[in-house]
Amino acid sequence: MKKINRRSFLAVCGAAAAAGALAACGGSSSSSTAASSSTASSASSTASSVASSASEAANDLSSLSGTVATGGSTSMNSVIEALSEGFAEVAPGVTVSYDPTGSGAGITGAVEQTLDIGLASRALHDDETGVTATTVALDGIAMVVNNENPVSDLSIEQLAQIFKKEVTNWADVGGEDGEIVVIGREAGSGTRDGFESIVGVEDACVYDQELTATGAVISAVASNKLAIGYASLSAVGDTVKTLTVEGVECSEATVLDGTYKVQRPFNFITNDAAELSDAAKAFIDFAVSEDAAELIRLAGAVPLVDAE
Repeated sequence: MKKINRRSFLAVCGAAAAAGALAACGGSSSSSTAASSSTASSASSTASSVASSASEAANDLSSLSGTVATGGSTSMNSVIEALSEGFAEVAPGVTVSYDPTGSGAGITGAVEQTLDIGLASRALHDDETGVTATTVALDGIAMVVNNENPVSDLSIEQLAQIFKKEVTNWADVGGEDGEIVVIGREAGSGTRDGFESIVGVEDACVYDQELTATGAVISAVASNKLAIGYASLSAVGDTVKTLTVEGVECSEATVLDGTYKVQRPFNFITNDAAELSDAAKAFIDFAVSEDAAELIRLAGAVPLVDAE
């Protein structure tokens, strides 16, 4: 497996122009509208700024056409929506589709070449070969509880004990008496993989509920005073309470400086043997460019450009 942290956006623009023959990408799934309308709205003005600051690149990309098929991580929903909107400003002839099927399915789609770009909110495993991971952002995995829960901080050790059902009552970790309801994601989820590997509870978690989407976890925790779960920082709002972990809040700053430990990458996965279209190549390079950084930030994730 290979991992790339950054590519040159302007370089690919020049290559696309020089190529002359601009190919469309085959295959499609549902159009990239799965993210909330509020995210799309907040990114709209920034997308226009991106178009202005990248006017030279737009001249090279404006003749691109076709569909770039993406799919996978549900945690990357708002990020892929924001990037798609920003890219449409410089390459209006390209449609970026998105199928929110989970990280495992996104990687499989890249391996089987049913997707141009698989989306995975975790690192590749050692046995996932023949594909490349391009990291477009970092994301904190927020620990969330019901807004009525008085607990505000847990240690990594306490999280492990709770999710392994070694600690089963909130009173044992400074809360009120009540049996803890453990909510997580389904097997194959990038969020689950990231959480379990960081906390050190792989294959040891005992869940009361295993749900198939980030939003479902947040909704379940919001409706149950005794629940605890984990969710992408980019998806967490005021319907749930975010805990500090080891006294450190989950934020863009603490994810970027590494002090918040429960974090993972947002990756684009591509097949090493596939011949990507110029549109797909340009979209990948746009996603890791300085022009896309503010779009990623508005979507709630942490752009890598600030870390370099």
